Amino acid sequence: QVQLVESGGGLVQPGGSLRLSCAAPGSLFRLYAMGWYRQAPGKQRDLVASIARDGTTNYADSVQGRFTISRDNAKATVYLQMNSLKPEDTAVYYCKLGAYIWGQGTQVTVSS
Repeated sequence: QVQLVESGGGLVQPGGSLRLSCAAPGSLFRLYAMGWYRQAPGKQRDLVASIARDGTTNYADSVQGRFTISRDNAKATVYLQMNSLKPEDTAVYYCKLGAYIWGQGTQVTVSS
């Protein structure tokens, strides 16, 4: 069973920063695009950012200019650097490998 290991969530004040990490099996990581999604209570899970094998990135309008997705192929890890965090960024954040493999989720709470 393929597992993605997420880390880096937590509680941060508005305007603060967090960096999420997601480690994947190296044999698969280099073959697929990676993405970060988030789901707030009572809402659907939405794409936050994605990064293709060639490094091409895509962002949701709501995080453009504040979040940065990156990947380290040597470490088989994808990152999400989140700056200027807002209360509306509060959600469980999930990473995804390819089309079907999800991480377990990590909670991000932005509150004073």
